[in-house]
Amino acid sequence: MAVSYNNLWKLLIDKKMNKSELCKKVKISSSTMAKMTNEEMVAMPILEKICAELECNISDVVEFTELEKVKKNLHEEQHKEKASPENGTANMR
Repeated sequence: MAVSYNNLWKLLIDKKMNKSELCKKVKISSSTMAKMTNEEMVAMPILEKICAELECNISDVVEFTELEKVKKNLHEEQHKEKASPENGTANMR
């Protein structure tokens, strides 16, 4: 699943704060900030700390992207599970 932290970067600009200052205030590592900069997932407690410090909601920080792709993959996985021999049905091709 892809994530975007563009909302966070905009919020930091509005609050006249940079990434390093945020790291210090919420006590997160520079490697965690690098993950966010590279649009990688970080743990929910980290996002919770950021939201608490910036007095905002999670949607002000992170946005999920490519949800249609994730939904499609989920449906494909469910279809495979239903058709698997382990579930007592034959895999028809």
